[in-house]
Amino acid sequence: MISGELLKGSLKTIVLKILKEEGPLHGYAISRRVEELTGGRIRLTYGALYPVLHKLESENILITRQENFNNRTRVYYSISPKGHSVIEEKVQEMKEYIESLQKIIELKPGLNYA
Repeated sequence: MISGELLKGSLKTIVLKILKEEGPLHGYAISRRVEELTGGRIRLTYGALYPVLHKLESENILITRQENFNNRTRVYYSISPKGHSVIEEKVQEMKEYIESLQKIIELKPGLNYA
């Protein structure tokens, strides 16, 4: 399993990409989908996920709607118009970060990658 420390800076991008591709979801569904896609290597705790969802909502990147389900209120999150441009930026930034990390991970003694 991947540590929360490694995930912290990636959570916004993960949430936004899932919502962009899967449509409106509630928090538990987002968490389950991430776990499914990663074969259980990434597990989003509620303590990590909901602050990110609320932050994205407060930044007008996400919008919410509520539905009653089995006498419980579910909050569904979806991408706002502003959020669509943010997603592209975040995904591109993540790709560049992963490519850079890959170069560091593959570094061999005495080789110059510059």
